[in-house]
Amino acid sequence: MHMPATDSSATITLSSSTQTGICVAMGDGIGPEIMSSVLRILTESGAQLDPTTIRLGKSVYDEGVLSGVEPGAWDAIREQGIILKAPITTPQGGGVKSLNVTLRKTLGLYANVRPCRSYDPFVPTHFPNLDLLIVRENEEDTYAGIEHRQTEEVTQCLKLITRPGCERIVRHAFETTRQQGRSRITCMTKDNIMKVTDGLFHSVFDEIAGEYPDIEIEHMIIDIGAAKLANDPERFDVILAPNLYGDILSDIAAEVAGSVGLAGSANLGRHASMFEAIHGSAPDIAGQDLANPSALLRAAVQMLVHIGQGEVASRIENAWLKTLEDGVHTADIASEQTRQRVGTQAFTQAVIDRLGQTPDHFPAVAYDNQPATVMEKEDTPAYSVLPTRKELAGIDIFLDWVGHGRTPDMLGPALQDACPLPLKLKMITNRGVKVFPDGQPETFCTDHWRCRFVPAPEQSLEPRDLVLLQHSLLTRGFDIIKTENLYWFDGEIGYSLGQGE
Repeated sequence: MHMPATDSSATITLSSSTQTGICVAMGDGIGPEIMSSVLRILTESGAQLDPTTIRLGKSVYDEGVLSGVEPGAWDAIREQGIILKAPITTPQGGGVKSLNVTLRKTLGLYANVRPCRSYDPFVPTHFPNLDLLIVRENEEDTYAGIEHRQTEEVTQCLKLITRPGCERIVRHAFETTRQQGRSRITCMTKDNIMKVTDGLFHSVFDEIAGEYPDIEIEHMIIDIGAAKLANDPERFDVILAPNLYGDILSDIAAEVAGSVGLAGSANLGRHASMFEAIHGSAPDIAGQDLANPSALLRAAVQMLVHIGQGEVASRIENAWLKTLEDGVHTADIASEQTRQRVGTQAFTQAVIDRLGQTPDHFPAVAYDNQPATVMEKEDTPAYSVLPTRKELAGIDIFLDWVGHGRTPDMLGPALQDACPLPLKLKMITNRGVKVFPDGQPETFCTDHWRCRFVPAPEQSLEPRDLVLLQHSLLTRGFDIIKTENLYWFDGEIGYSLGQGE
């Protein structure tokens, strides 16, 4: 690593041929203010950047583009490969997808990396030694955004976890842990309940961990893991989690460290990377010179390290740390340590004035100029589907069947009568709980019924048998809203049992 220069008045002037092209999205709400501040600091620090402004967010949504991304922006993103993005506003209401999720999934930004540390005593926290890294899967899980209203009473959201997705993010977590000189990864899932989806994530973590004997591992169920993170975050080094859990854990970690308003994140992929603040667009304080640009500035530091401008990144981060130490604070982090409470512009100028200085209380940072890559082992072969023996084991048929005044004991015999060989009705569940046969009278039922059919004794099963079953049900007036085939893979069950099955 190299230490930054010590001349606070120095600027670096380089020809455009040495500059790195990036896309800049000004954002909504406070976005334009804090982005302008960050660009000022980048310019004054001597960052070698050639920015191209792209339009994302509310103004694009308002033009009827439901993705929130100006069509021409995609070409610029592909050409530059780097995005520095201020917070945006996603309009409320159905039919509008999250722009952040759209960018992450479209560009394959599968790894979300959020460093989180405390800045005690200058930013108040109960955990002065907190210093952890959260690595979050960024494309899958419930964030696939596949939702349906299926009946009058029931909606669903599909949780999609893939083996290649797990392998990529798990390996990324181990490689990043090793590169940053960290020593322990805590994987958090809920595989005591979601044994198939979260179970896959956990099992891949255990598999790949064997390739990294130098790194200590542990697994926690997400509920107790989140509780421990809120109560004792200093015990953690690196946390790895699927998408939804990682999103929640990231905000918990940032808040217990002192403020969500100080946290930036990197979204990394093979073809592009995006750097952003984790907080929202805060339109209620827009244009009032109140916003703290620190989170976006820290994201810009991550960007500089990623593209190989580590010395400039060090210069900026040390100046920012020195600004905190000197008690120059915006309103959101003001405390008894504050000597000068300032707005956005004054805070920006304070950081610029300290470029080249190093902090006294905090250790000075010193990043090197080696460009980063997506952290995967170079000798790891591309994912390939392994041959498996896939055996058809039955079908779950979901029915919209109005439950008011009707009982599972009415539905069960009707389905049995409609079921042709070689299939038989094994059970009916409602919201996952077995209600037929031998259900309990206390179980609350909605109008959404899962009916599991499996082969009758000594009967073999073919795909066409499932079609014949559905035809039989339809001719008897049953409203089929969804089906899921049941399979065994290499002799292992590939579906969950019903509660009480």
